[in-house]
Amino acid sequence: MKKKKVKNASLLILAAGMGSRYGGLKQMDAFGPNGETIIDYSIYDAINAGFSKIVFVVRKHFRKQFEEYFRNRIGDRIELAFVEQELHKVPVNTRYIAEREKPWGTAHAVMMGAEEIDGPFAVINADDYYGVESYATLMDYFRTNRKKSEFAVVAYKLTNTLSDYGTVNRGVCKKNREGYLTDIVETLKIAKEKDGSGRYPTDKGTATLKPNTLVSMNMFGFYPSYFENSQKLFKTFLHEEGLELKSEFFIPLTLDRMIEDKKAKVKVLTSPAEWFGVTYKKDKPHVVKRINGLIRKGVYPKKLWT
Repeated sequence: MKKKKVKNASLLILAAGMGSRYGGLKQMDAFGPNGETIIDYSIYDAINAGFSKIVFVVRKHFRKQFEEYFRNRIGDRIELAFVEQELHKVPVNTRYIAEREKPWGTAHAVMMGAEEIDGPFAVINADDYYGVESYATLMDYFRTNRKKSEFAVVAYKLTNTLSDYGTVNRGVCKKNREGYLTDIVETLKIAKEKDGSGRYPTDKGTATLKPNTLVSMNMFGFYPSYFENSQKLFKTFLHEEGLELKSEFFIPLTLDRMIEDKKAKVKVLTSPAEWFGVTYKKDKPHVVKRINGLIRKGVYPKKLWT
């Protein structure tokens, strides 16, 4: 059942990744029984939750193919827009190392949506399945929140987000008694342990995260004030790290700085939904199995778009 829409609510899908660990454009790979991508299920859930617009962040070299594919599948069910994330899209008078090839990370990707978004918006990864309940949780937040400088993050238990086939990056969340984020640390190369905990490298060796540690899977709720704040932070980032070959401007970095500077508060929302996604090619059979299970339970029709 579709819920009442929030005015101008958009879903921003980060789909500019090259899928180097996957071996191709996983955001266009088929996982459903009729060729559905993970993005298809995300859009289906967003429509039912009450979103009114989908904005894709893509790369220029595959935009035409990508746009044709999704316009043909989705039709006029919801408004679609496409924006490009490229390395050169930086403030004027910015210097960066000539050998660099990749754009500047997830927070830079979100900034590309500013030209298409004028209301509350959610951010998700193209290759992650977040679950029906997560979209409903975020939209309920948009319906009740009146503070445009207050954002939200949907958090999951770490043990439900690790891959059996290699390391992953996660934003480790800490919150206060009022349920607001106090710290979010982009933690890289987390490996899954047998007990469901996560192990990752540090300057001093390795560290461990408990299985029930709350982590961000890049599902956020923002308002347009985020763009203005992140633009200022991006200029600082480029001044400090723009000449590094592989530096990245992550969403957790922007939120940490905004919280520290008292420019924003971030509510930590938890969802009972089961997350799953694809980082490596070996993840695909597991995702296909999970989607087929949801179809058998009646969460989705066998043919998503009819």
